[in-house]
Amino acid sequence: MAAVVGIAEPRRPGGLAVRVVAVAACYYAAARLGLLRELTVEGAVVTPIWPPTGVAVAALLIFGLRCWPGVTLGAFLAVLSLTTPGVEVLGVLFGNTAAPLCAALLLRRAGFRTDLSRLRDGLALVFLAALAAMLISATVGAGFLVLTDGLPAASFWPVWLAWWVGDAMGVLIVTPLLLSLHRARLPLPLGRWREATALAVVACLLVPLAAYSPISTLFLVYPVVIWAALRFQLVGSVLCALLTSVVATVAATDGVGAFAGLDRIAVMLKLQAFNGATALTALLLSAVIIEQRNTRDSVEKACQELVEVLEHLTAGEAPPPRPRPHTDESGDSDGSGDPGDTDDRSSPSGIP
Repeated sequence: MAAVVGIAEPRRPGGLAVRVVAVAACYYAAARLGLLRELTVEGAVVTPIWPPTGVAVAALLIFGLRCWPGVTLGAFLAVLSLTTPGVEVLGVLFGNTAAPLCAALLLRRAGFRTDLSRLRDGLALVFLAALAAMLISATVGAGFLVLTDGLPAASFWPVWLAWWVGDAMGVLIVTPLLLSLHRARLPLPLGRWREATALAVVACLLVPLAAYSPISTLFLVYPVVIWAALRFQLVGSVLCALLTSVVATVAATDGVGAFAGLDRIAVMLKLQAFNGATALTALLLSAVIIEQRNTRDSVEKACQELVEVLEHLTAGEAPPPRPRPHTDESGDSDGSGDPGDTDDRSSPSGIP
């Protein structure tokens, strides 16, 4: 049974400080990457995908809630690299910190598992962490801009929508990728490396062709995402979704290919609808496949145990005693959880 969402609380102040600095550095680096491609909506510069939000949610799930100052510090450094901080920065910092914290708490409340081994885990990440929690950052950030006269009141809703979707896309694409890489086990068998290489080649050839084609052929990427989900589950499908979203974002900000001849609002809507559909397909399909695979393994194990019991009964022997499953402090019944997947003692999360 997989580990429940981790809210590990570092015991040593030195270890906590290192994690806070690491989270801040990763947040800032992700912000610099996200700012490479921008869209102007109602005079405000927004990013179609805001990776730092996904980094923040993943960091809080892996390292624990006490690492939240790293999110605030990283957000402040990102703002500092763009402009001279004003009073409106307080709203941006508060929203960008509160939204990932709320996402982590909602996921913990829902019994989220960091390996995304169930469909309900994928749905929780989509609806609780991405769509619901990111309302905080968009509302607080855009609201502070309006209150401090940094944004006209008439432009609130377009900017709010772009802000919310950018943050949500960061959670949908970056968070599952980081969670899956955190739990990845290498090396893969040689045969799987060959198939992974073939998948990577096909994706690198097909995705740019679909995004930059003058006719609308973006739907061609979905067979690649489905292939990745079927064969490589979460890691493969999310990597394909990330590649697809990055290439589509570059084409959209350049106004070429499937996004040629559209105004900025239409570009944003088309891009975000495509990126969202791709991310949802990758995340939910891989979650369903992993859940079915785990169910099949459980049934096979139960059948094997039943056969052993019947063999002992047929021979007139008592069936061997079954070992009790070991349960660690994270609720992981097979002891496969990571050290970062443990719950804090004050508020343990149970497995529903």
